[in-house]
Amino acid sequence: MLVFLARPQRRPTAADPLRELQAAAERTGHAAWGHWGDQPERYAAWSNHSNRLIPVYTFGMSLESVAGARSIYRDPSQLAQLYGRLPETTLNPDADYFDQTDIHRLQLAAAAAGKKRIILVVFDGLDWTTTRTAAIAAGGRVAYDAGRGTGLSFQDYRGAPTDYGLCVTSPANDGTTFDVDAQAVRNPGGRTAGGYDPRLGGRTAWNVRADLRYLIGRNRARPHAVTDSAASATSLCTGRKTYNDAINVDPQGSPIEPIAVTLQKQGWAVGAVTSVPISHATPACAYANNVSRDDYQDIARDQLGEPSITHRTAPLPGLDVLIGGGFGVDVEEDRGQGRNFEPGNKYIANSSLRAIDADGGGRYRLALRTPGRSGAAVLAEAAQDAVGRNLRLFGLFGTREGNLPFQTADGGYDPLEIPPESTETLESLKKKYAPGIRYTPADIAENPTLADMTRAALDVLGTRDRFWLMVEAGDVDWACHANNIDNCIGAIKSGDAAFRAVVQWVEAHAAWNDTAVIVTSDHGHLFVLTDPRAFTK
Repeated sequence: MLVFLARPQRRPTAADPLRELQAAAERTGHAAWGHWGDQPERYAAWSNHSNRLIPVYTFGMSLESVAGARSIYRDPSQLAQLYGRLPETTLNPDADYFDQTDIHRLQLAAAAAGKKRIILVVFDGLDWTTTRTAAIAAGGRVAYDAGRGTGLSFQDYRGAPTDYGLCVTSPANDGTTFDVDAQAVRNPGGRTAGGYDPRLGGRTAWNVRADLRYLIGRNRARPHAVTDSAASATSLCTGRKTYNDAINVDPQGSPIEPIAVTLQKQGWAVGAVTSVPISHATPACAYANNVSRDDYQDIARDQLGEPSITHRTAPLPGLDVLIGGGFGVDVEEDRGQGRNFEPGNKYIANSSLRAIDADGGGRYRLALRTPGRSGAAVLAEAAQDAVGRNLRLFGLFGTREGNLPFQTADGGYDPLEIPPESTETLESLKKKYAPGIRYTPADIAENPTLADMTRAALDVLGTRDRFWLMVEAGDVDWACHANNIDNCIGAIKSGDAAFRAVVQWVEAHAAWNDTAVIVTSDHGHLFVLTDPRAFTK
């Protein structure tokens, strides 16, 4: 008999007001309290990313070295070097914001200053407006309309010196094409160049006069490229701007060394955990190199120290810890992954799993989703075993889309909407994913949470004197692509719980003197909140 533990799936009830707000907006196509996109009369008018300024929270270090008077956006020579040219209308002598590439510089500075633990928490798809909406829902009141805000753990925590700022996410360009098999770029420079015009995008993230069409790349007079997760995560991890779809390669397609590899060469342990598939763009940029974000199996080879299309004869050493989704997603073919694609798991080749398994002579203790067993327990047991046997740790979990179960705003796991990456018709999807039945009890019980994954990673990496860790709350992005504010708030809360796990670990080890934590995003979306009071109920 299978026995499943906590986290039961909740059914829709009248006591779930945020679900009801989302359901009513989907039924009517309109919501007085907000909308997605640049058309206020339509609830869902845009499902892609935006170039909004995004928030950055630091703990154990300040932003003084990159913000205000030291902002790259005040210096034409630095801007030209950053983008490969001086972008139109991007120079701002009064800029208080900085650039996403500065996150890489901050991490290098932390290591140079003697920090022994650097933890980068990335909420994929988060921006200031969705942060504020989640904070209002969490606190039940409208507490702020500008600045750092309050209501979420990463906003309120004061157990270490903390700072707050905003950064630009625009890429070098959009529209670059490439050859996965040759690992070559075909048209360096792409179709649309990056940049940020503060007169249109806003000098702050809360500027209500921002041009919404500009922020989503639809202002024809100033069509600055809008970033994807690959280009933005490359900026976070390498300090370089590049084209959309690139995984730690420059605009010409040459590999760039991410900070995890840099620090690993200096003796640091390195790891990444994510709520989405392990070789998706953000965790990929923690370590791999590839001209295409869609070459998942080769990205996983880099992450796990196996020969890849990019590192054929001299594989990378591999991450010490990698935990995420992708379990059970099997496909027979995937043209985006090139000629060396192996039928089977889409995100990690079955041959790679066999090669890394410590039971077969590999270097990793595997923790896989197991029928009838608690995912949290499976992972914790594997972490303990990895520490005891001096092994690396690899965890693979997820549901049929590859992600961990999506949490909604009330803490349940009954999302109203379906993920965005499906080729089925809307009608068939609505029948297939009727409200409240997407996840089975096994889906909930057999998967750990992002916080569980974070604790396991810290337990393993924490045995080393120095370590670097990326934690990605990737389902924020999926919720925003689906124009679902209920899922978005739930995803932010699950990421906030992972942040609390980080803080608890640091406090338990009395480690704030030599730890730096950075909480940020890779890009925003375009949710417009018009009536914050709707989320206080």
